[in-house]
Amino acid sequence: MEPGSTNSSRPATAQVELSLVAPVYNEKDNLVPLYRRVCEVFGDTRRWELVLVDDGSTDGSTTLMKELRRQDPRVRCVFFSRNSGQTSAMRAGIEHSRAPLVATLDADMQNDPADLPKMLELLGDADAIVGWRLKRNDDFVRRASSRIANNVRNWLSGDSIRDTGCSLKLFRASAIRQVPLHFEGMHRFMPTLMRYLGFKVIEHPVSHHPRRAGVSKYGVANRALRALRDLFAVRWMRSRIRRLPIVVEESDVAGR
Repeated sequence: MEPGSTNSSRPATAQVELSLVAPVYNEKDNLVPLYRRVCEVFGDTRRWELVLVDDGSTDGSTTLMKELRRQDPRVRCVFFSRNSGQTSAMRAGIEHSRAPLVATLDADMQNDPADLPKMLELLGDADAIVGWRLKRNDDFVRRASSRIANNVRNWLSGDSIRDTGCSLKLFRASAIRQVPLHFEGMHRFMPTLMRYLGFKVIEHPVSHHPRRAGVSKYGVANRALRALRDLFAVRWMRSRIRRLPIVVEESDVAGR
């Protein structure tokens, strides 16, 4: 029964209520713990699916994903032929998800699926609820650089998101699919882009765990300049966005 060992007989065709999307790039040692954690949190209390998107892994993650899928039809897999980046992986997972609610999280086990039930409860009439890491388990340099970068992002984008780097987010599928994720780097700005489009986005504090296996794919040096470049692109989008100025007259409504 290994590696997952929590196999379910639930049919894959059951109506899915929640899709959990996790990009995967060389996270072989974290995949089984992630799957087991999702099973612990949701079990059979909610109809869910775990959509794993392999972003060109070279460490055996691909084989393990296929095994998890074989054991449990609630695990679904998308495979890239080459590494394409986190935004592309997020986009593919969202596009392949089947539920009206989509949660995104990292596959490195630093995000905890146990935060999602409370986020589901608090979503209310909002279109998205995004996590902010109340106590980050990263080194000082990473925490400090993230804090500075977040302030710069909010200043230039005109937004007020506390933690754009937190991947744990919950979206209404109908809303997040309207966000342009065709450009690398846009996964960092999903809440801001949703607000630009008129959607309601709220925030909620979440937990953050230290990485126990694998290697971080991001550092201060390889992210700062890219993020700044992407931020100017988002700022341009904000300046150019237009909403259709359609006026609906009473006679039009009555005639339907």
